[in-house]
Amino acid sequence: MEPSQVAGEDHTLLAELRAGSEAAFARLLREHGGRMLAVARRLVRDEEDARDAVQEAFVSAFRSLDRFEGGSRLSTWLHRIVVNCCLMRLRSRQRRPEEPIEDLLPKFLEDGHQTPPSMAWSDPVEELIHRKEICALVRESIDRLPESYRTVLILRDIEELSTGDAASALGVTENALKIRLHRARQALRTLLDPHLRGAAA
Repeated sequence: MEPSQVAGEDHTLLAELRAGSEAAFARLLREHGGRMLAVARRLVRDEEDARDAVQEAFVSAFRSLDRFEGGSRLSTWLHRIVVNCCLMRLRSRQRRPEEPIEDLLPKFLEDGHQTPPSMAWSDPVEELIHRKEICALVRESIDRLPESYRTVLILRDIEELSTGDAASALGVTENALKIRLHRARQALRTLLDPHLRGAAA
């Protein structure tokens, strides 16, 4: 579908939603509900919490229709709302002390050499995240990261939010987000390394 057609359909659907059309709201749920639930599942991991977050997001979107200026796609706007609802849900959970990430980061000798030495992979970790054949392994490894690192990795490398949008969503500076993302990628590499050392062979 051409971008102009998508924009036109979004405009028509938005007008029907603002007019209070139940059919339009049902179409919004039908067309976007599945993808938004997948986003929520990645972020909150608990099925009930994910469904609640999506429901909350659609209600919030419906109430905010008058404030949506149409500067982005409806799906992009919904995605942002779902991400924010998930992050609020994560913040409201009983906070448990996070496991330290230091054990998952590379170790270096006094001379600056890494120990054990890192072996090259055929693809960087960001690309491996999207490789179907190892998706389950990557997903399992991401789930083992401390929550604050897992979240930033998902927002940037899976949901593909910009640095600015991810930092804003998490309430941190862009520099802090970049540092956290770098450490998250390093930790993920450590977790994946035993499984993927043969990738370069």
